[in-house]
Amino acid sequence: MASLTQDEAAARAHLLRVRSYHVDLDVSDAATSDTFTSTTTAHFTCAAPGQDTFIEIKPATLHEVVLNGVALDPASLDGNRFPLTELAADNTLIVRATMLYSRTGEGLHRFVDPADGEVYLAAQSGLDEAQRIFACFDQPDLKASLAVTVDAPAGWLVAANGAGRQLDGGRWEFTPTRPLPTYLACVIAGPYHVRTDKHDGIPLGLYCRRSLAEDLDKDAEELFDITRRCLDRFHELFGIRYPFGKYDQAFVPEFNWGAMENAGLVAFRDEYVFRAAVTDFERQTRAMIIAHEMAHMWFGDLVTMRWWDDLWLNESFAEYLGYRVAAEATQYTGAWVSFALGRKAWGYRADQRLSTHPIAPERVADTEHALMNFDGISYAKGASVLRQLVAWLGDDAFFAGLREHFQAHAYGNATLADLLAALSASSGRDLTGWARVWLREAQVNTLRPVVELGPDGRYASVEVEQTAPDSHPVLRPHRIGVGVYAMAVDADDPDAVHSSCAVVLRERHEIDLDPQTDGGRTPVPALTGVAPGDLLLLNDGDLTFAKVRFDAASTAALPRVLPCLVDPLARALAWGAAMDLVRDASLRPGEFVTLAAAGLRAESDVTIYRDVVAFAVGDVARRYVSPSARPAALAALAAACRGALGEAAPGSGLQLAAARGLVAAAGPGDVRLLRDWLSGAATPEGLAMDAELRWLVLGRLAALGDLSAAEIDAEYDRDRSAQGAEHAAACRAARPDPVAKAAAWEIIVADRELSQRLLLATATGFWQADQEELTAPYVARYFAEMPEVATWRTTNVMQELGLTAFPRYAVDEPTLAAARAMLARPDLDPTLRRAAADETDDLARAVAARRLT
Repeated sequence: MASLTQDEAAARAHLLRVRSYHVDLDVSDAATSDTFTSTTTAHFTCAAPGQDTFIEIKPATLHEVVLNGVALDPASLDGNRFPLTELAADNTLIVRATMLYSRTGEGLHRFVDPADGEVYLAAQSGLDEAQRIFACFDQPDLKASLAVTVDAPAGWLVAANGAGRQLDGGRWEFTPTRPLPTYLACVIAGPYHVRTDKHDGIPLGLYCRRSLAEDLDKDAEELFDITRRCLDRFHELFGIRYPFGKYDQAFVPEFNWGAMENAGLVAFRDEYVFRAAVTDFERQTRAMIIAHEMAHMWFGDLVTMRWWDDLWLNESFAEYLGYRVAAEATQYTGAWVSFALGRKAWGYRADQRLSTHPIAPERVADTEHALMNFDGISYAKGASVLRQLVAWLGDDAFFAGLREHFQAHAYGNATLADLLAALSASSGRDLTGWARVWLREAQVNTLRPVVELGPDGRYASVEVEQTAPDSHPVLRPHRIGVGVYAMAVDADDPDAVHSSCAVVLRERHEIDLDPQTDGGRTPVPALTGVAPGDLLLLNDGDLTFAKVRFDAASTAALPRVLPCLVDPLARALAWGAAMDLVRDASLRPGEFVTLAAAGLRAESDVTIYRDVVAFAVGDVARRYVSPSARPAALAALAAACRGALGEAAPGSGLQLAAARGLVAAAGPGDVRLLRDWLSGAATPEGLAMDAELRWLVLGRLAALGDLSAAEIDAEYDRDRSAQGAEHAAACRAARPDPVAKAAAWEIIVADRELSQRLLLATATGFWQADQEELTAPYVARYFAEMPEVATWRTTNVMQELGLTAFPRYAVDEPTLAAARAMLARPDLDPTLRRAAADETDDLARAVAARRLT
């Protein structure tokens, strides 16, 4: 199938204006059939009558194409493109086709719920998958009104972007929408459970599978409350009401992405309907995603980027506003802590890889390459840069510019230049230079404190040195906080250290780094003559996107400071900087394990606890330390988690996070404990051994070689759910058994029937630390076989499979050489190339870290 190029899209947009689509879908046989019928009527104009173009469709069978009353030959279809010749000024096109349901989360996905056998349909049209559902000009700047009718089985609920009503039997009709890009087209159908509400004149709906109804009902009021609060806050910030009538949120099965901002019908992966105990971190993440998708109603839906080179106009803004509005409008006021440690780490990793790209690249060649830019740069880095911009311009100027932007381009398309013009006008600042270094240039700067002490032990001078990698030698303006943190003292006796462990902010100064005037070395005169604290923290407050380093005294003090640092945002920044040091091979992996083991015993913030455990166990202990040192590293981390578990309040989120950490780090000596948890013989008080925690334990037992295939089958019989099926697939692949590994690998490279979720679960379970000898033959097979797999897997699936099936625990020079040899192939699929290149970068870091041990 041809990928639409930027030049082709520009030429077609110059030629056409699409007025409307009417899409009629017949899914009445969905319970038994693999196909559905799609009939599209498109009305469009042509600026140069007599010219030619094409329309996209990916059918099983194309039955009929009629242009302006003239029947065209269906055999003219070339891949996914049907040629349209000798266009009139005004055109009506009718296309009737049989389409395939998807098992890959693209187009109209069909899912059979293992819990009850019910069938569910849910559409995913992004990035260019609407053509799997109906014939369309599948590019973002040919927006059109969309009207949908659906024939479905009797008893099903159907929802779409517009407001709907049920006619006779299973016939549903939906009102035409305001102009939308094709990638936002959505319909769901099935025996969905629905909850409804209304706020400020806006109808609200929540949908989920019937088997999740009880779980949705438990959280419905929280979900509606978050939705109401976010709507109110966006109305305050933007001054423009939500523009698409109803606001439905559907939690759909086997969804590829976290969520999708379909106007009027936002789709979420249904794991966000919590069926088991979760921490506040998961609830906070869900609230942020709700806010993120709602921000898209303005950024993306009301005003749409012209082409995918301006993806940041969608995702960076939604990311920034998702965290901001969640923190401002909901109970999850600590959202920025989560952003500072976990989310920004994603951005930092992406921006330092060979695949890095500008937030707003000058050009994105085609839709296949555009999909690859849905990454930590377009989301986390872009949001960080916007947070810096808001700090520089101020809220009033920033939002005044956004309001002007929305009003000028409502229901149309816009570009980077359009937005910069609006913000420049509202702020009175020329943003050209800012945009050039922040949006058009890739990679990340590093900020280091340069400290000199005087004879009295006080700061004689403090400067901030900014550097850039040789590959991208660009210095940038930054606004940062410089914080001095010190052990709290007794107010009645300032010379006595406070008896409790408490490192607090003593003073903070905000400065601007301007390499045009300071050459990359910025003095902090306010600190001259100040007594040093226990920690000098750059980027205090997390206003910019930059890696930070510590001065020598702060580095030495980290083991005693981190457990005692009171402010969670400062603690998150300090942990993030320590993680960067070990990833950059500037801190020995064993030293980080020691630091993490000490810090985890005292950590009270669930978000920080989770991220530190994930990095310490998943990256450092399993990849960065040598295999001989791995058991001791995991034992130290498991002991820290066991200590935190014993001290956490029963039933608390911290108790659950500590339990998960202990399971993740568990070694052979912990098998008896995990078995006792499963049996209920020694489950900690307040810890719910629900389905998700049971599967987590079973997954670790499988990797340790203490779980039989029969036990996996028995657990799946106990938890016959979609999540249960995925967990069972991962457990089967994780067992250190040659037969199990062979079966799993056959699924990864050959299976064409499993859903993308079960395929990826198998790949995720396949590679395990401490199974290097067993899986050694498959290292070479990945590099030999995956290129051919990429020729027939879909782009969305290959993007994930290239990552999850990569031999991440084969940390050695031969694997690195094999990976680089595959990447050197000129015929390598671009999607696999990007995924494998990113994993190869991470592998090179792991190899470098091991050299320090």
